[in-house]
Amino acid sequence: MTNTVSNAAGNPSLPAHSDRIRVDLQLIADMVEPGTRVLDIGCSDGELLGYLTRTKNVDGRGLELSNEGVRNCVAQGLPVMQGDADRDLGDYPDGAFDYAILSQTLQATHRPKEVLSELLRIGNKAIVSFPNFGHWRARFDLMFRGRMPQNPNLPIMWYETPNIHFCTVRDFVALCNEMNLKIERSMVLNESGSRVSMDSHSGFANFFGNQALFMLSK
Repeated sequence: MTNTVSNAAGNPSLPAHSDRIRVDLQLIADMVEPGTRVLDIGCSDGELLGYLTRTKNVDGRGLELSNEGVRNCVAQGLPVMQGDADRDLGDYPDGAFDYAILSQTLQATHRPKEVLSELLRIGNKAIVSFPNFGHWRARFDLMFRGRMPQNPNLPIMWYETPNIHFCTVRDFVALCNEMNLKIERSMVLNESGSRVSMDSHSGFANFFGNQALFMLSK
């Protein structure tokens, strides 16, 4: 039998969980203020959304493409709908959320620029994370092995990966500048989840950063 606990809002439907989550998700959670409205897009099995609901009493919603992910979230009592970031964000009204979160999903969208614009239409702030294709391992694989990168951060072979729009940290910063978006916070992480550099614009961060996290606003 599954144990349940009440969250800060008194919701008894959420199963008991450990409050230890993936390092990058913890850093995203640290950016979110308690009691705010959150949309987690591409929420997978609900690890981040569940954590925010339990520990920060957010009014959280999720959007997930996979049937399995939606089932896992619903089984935890999380309000998650099946949907596609490329097609379904237009259904949400302007300013519906304080935060729109897109974790490790931007590179799998067909129209990343339009998705980013939608995040900041429906959310006052957007939190985005993605693998850095400028990492030295990716460069090594392309330059010396002549092969598409495969590593712990990009584990799926090129012919099976859902990732279709890779970018580097510098590419993402350039896109934010092109769209006149304000980078409120940013950090670049190495393979162990430690911060590489506080300056996401630096060549050092672009070379050694395994993944990047950004908080954006208009």
